[in-house]
Amino acid sequence: MYAVIETGGKQYRVAEGDVVKVEKLNVGEGDDINLDRVLLVKKDDESVTVGTPVVEGASVDAKVLSQGKAPKVIVYKYKAKKNERKKRGHRQPYTELQINKINF
Repeated sequence: MYAVIETGGKQYRVAEGDVVKVEKLNVGEGDDINLDRVLLVKKDDESVTVGTPVVEGASVDAKVLSQGKAPKVIVYKYKAKKNERKKRGHRQPYTELQINKINF
């Protein structure tokens, strides 16, 4: 069984036992959270339920493993022949979740 969930404006395909990195959530490490924006659920017997836009009564239980930052991405801009250069770095924050149960 797997589900497609939406969090942080992005969609993730998750199954029980998966560990996923999602956009930063304002929760503490070790907390249990309930994700209720479930867009699709597929059971093992090939039955697929698609929501309009979400599946009614479906949710995903997850545990917060850690909060962290992704590796640095360098953003370098310049304009040719103008001696104009900008170098910036960015580290995107994330929350690491372990999917415990898909409720349907």
